[in-house]
Amino acid sequence: MTRNDTICALATAQGGALSVIRISGNDAVEIAERIFTPRGGTALSKRKSHTAVFGDVKDRRGSLLDEVVLTLMRAPHSYTGEDTVEISCHASSYITRELLINIIENGARQAEPGEFTMRAFLNGKMDLSRAEAVADVIASDSRASHRLAMNQLKGGFSNRLSQLRDKLLHLTSLMELELDFSEEDVSFADRSELQSLSREIEQVISHLVDSFAVGNAVKNGIPVAIVGETNTGKSTLLNALLNEERAIVSDICGTTRDTIEGSMTLGGVTFRFIDTAGVRRTSDIVEQMGIERTLAQLSKSSIALWVIDPMMEMTTMEEAAKRLLPLCAGKRLALLVNKCDVVDPMTLTRAMQWGASMIKSFGKEINWDDKNVWAISAKLGINIDRLNDFLVSSAAMPDFDSEDVVVTNIRHYEGLKLALEDIKRVLTAIDNGLPGDLVSEELRACVRHLSEIVGEVTNAEVLQSIFENFCIGK
Repeated sequence: MTRNDTICALATAQGGALSVIRISGNDAVEIAERIFTPRGGTALSKRKSHTAVFGDVKDRRGSLLDEVVLTLMRAPHSYTGEDTVEISCHASSYITRELLINIIENGARQAEPGEFTMRAFLNGKMDLSRAEAVADVIASDSRASHRLAMNQLKGGFSNRLSQLRDKLLHLTSLMELELDFSEEDVSFADRSELQSLSREIEQVISHLVDSFAVGNAVKNGIPVAIVGETNTGKSTLLNALLNEERAIVSDICGTTRDTIEGSMTLGGVTFRFIDTAGVRRTSDIVEQMGIERTLAQLSKSSIALWVIDPMMEMTTMEEAAKRLLPLCAGKRLALLVNKCDVVDPMTLTRAMQWGASMIKSFGKEINWDDKNVWAISAKLGINIDRLNDFLVSSAAMPDFDSEDVVVTNIRHYEGLKLALEDIKRVLTAIDNGLPGDLVSEELRACVRHLSEIVGEVTNAEVLQSIFENFCIGK
């Protein structure tokens, strides 16, 4: 990507009544003036910033193409910090294609993915973490993920990192000043104050690192594993939750041999359901691989739905339970006794009691509540509403309207983990009375890792990898 040329792209999705084409760069106004004729008034080049003009655009042959509204934003008061023109036209694929070709033939080039936002970052309109939040806002598909992305876009995360960097830079300057006067045996940095501030910074960074578990779940969907023995109705339950035929349903045991996923939003939170292979003894190599994937997905999930068939002998399911339940430690767990539409109440009760006793036998490591067991019919949708209520309550999402900062980006998370290791080494050096140059070195490393997150220290390769996943036109 280069910074000096003028770029253009369709900035709206296909399928609406109107489209917006964005032009940004030094020649944006000049190029627009070649293809646009205002309906009266002064020429485009003479107009003030942030004005909208009605007029006509031409195709590449000079013929009338469409009636449009053109919006002019002059540097530096635009999204990119450059002269920017946005043309709102009818959403005909022919019109947008011809208009883009004409703009390109008059000196612009097609923008690369994320290039408008990258220019905004390079021109100082936003830091790197806020630039990444633009993509998160576009991709948000629930109230919770939207709130997180907007909080980051408004600078909540950046402001928190800025506060940390200011404190670290203060500590670093004191340490380095002390090193400059080491021969005079002058002390500028009080060790107790240094230790206190370092512990405060460690706590803040540690909190941000811990918040990633929640933030990542909100952004990508809270993983919910549907597990159990074979042929208990797990795939039917997945279809019932999603209200679509996502998984193949069959009376044949072992039909599901790989994980099948689907997402839905409940209570403003996205849940990512994973239908897994039934756990049982088998000599089938492919089915064994599916079972291993079941156990792996259960380990990574936040919520587990254990589905049992009350018509099966409890002893046949006990082995599966012994493999599944230990992996439910620390997760919210619900016991679902399926097929209540075809089973007598006594059999249902016996199955519910057996399942609950199995869970309790594993102790308090499992986040279990006696209320979270009920009979369902995945086939008829009986008590699926109760299951939905359980999922929403299990999400326990914090109020993202607050000023609390939640980390959602894996790059930020990894940078914060490195910074946490740095500040821990600072504390170790202070506690052990190690030389000031070692303390200063670790402080500088911590500052560097925080600076990389917001883009004050970065390189072209990192920038390219960040912005290449953006949509074209943003």
